Amino acid sequence: MVEPPLSPVAGGAYDVHTGTVHTGKVHTGKPGGCEIPTSALLGLEPPRFCAQCGRRMIVQVRPDGWWAQCSRHGRVDSTDLEAHR
Repeated sequence: MVEPPLSPVAGGAYDVHTGTVHTGKVHTGKPGGCEIPTSALLGLEPPRFCAQCGRRMIVQVRPDGWWAQCSRHGRVDSTDLEAHR
């Protein structure tokens, strides 16, 4: 069985908006919660960090979407993700 390639924005150990180790917590105003921008929670902000390795990605924002590229895990385009919704 062939393993599918790792996606730079899905199912990783790192938060794609902050680059920190993903804890699953949302900012609650108390210590220990990670602060995720409101625009990111609404899906308006493209990912800035790779979910698999935590590296900063190259991001290009277009009028109709965005693409983000990790040097280790490749490129993902917002149009590809829309097909999975």
